Amino acid sequence: MKIKTKVFGEVTIDDDKVIHFPAGIIGFPDMTEFALIHDEDKGTGSIHWLQSMQEAAFAMPVMDPLIVKPDYNPEIEDELLSQIGKLDPEEILVLVTVTVPSDLTKMSVNLRGPIIINAAEKKACQVIVEGEAYAVKYPIYDILNAGKKAGE
Repeated sequence: MKIKTKVFGEVTIDDDKVIHFPAGIIGFPDMTEFALIHDEDKGTGSIHWLQSMQEAAFAMPVMDPLIVKPDYNPEIEDELLSQIGKLDPEEILVLVTVTVPSDLTKMSVNLRGPIIINAAEKKACQVIVEGEAYAVKYPIYDILNAGKKAGE
């Protein structure tokens, strides 16, 4: 399937790469089909894009939370995950949304609203983590810069 995206222009997405969100994502319950896209030049260890298959102009930057918070391990109620099938720990992908404001030093991730993907079944959901253990706007600019400098 070809889709014109705002970030990458026209891309081809294989049908088996489409991830189904039975309940949509928070704030956008009608958007239920997404593809995970990353910049080929930057590799897979950076920011990815969760691209809506229904609305070409809608793509959310997402990333692996362990890159910026290695001890990230939220407790999530099993019933919140029931809609995405039987979970095998080897087949779970956890992502968090990235906010990239015009002032990049204020870049943050939402650790309280992770996206849980069952890679085996291509189903996903976004959940809200209870409690105050994780921030909605966890600053990441300095962490990413430190990681970039360490990799040079």
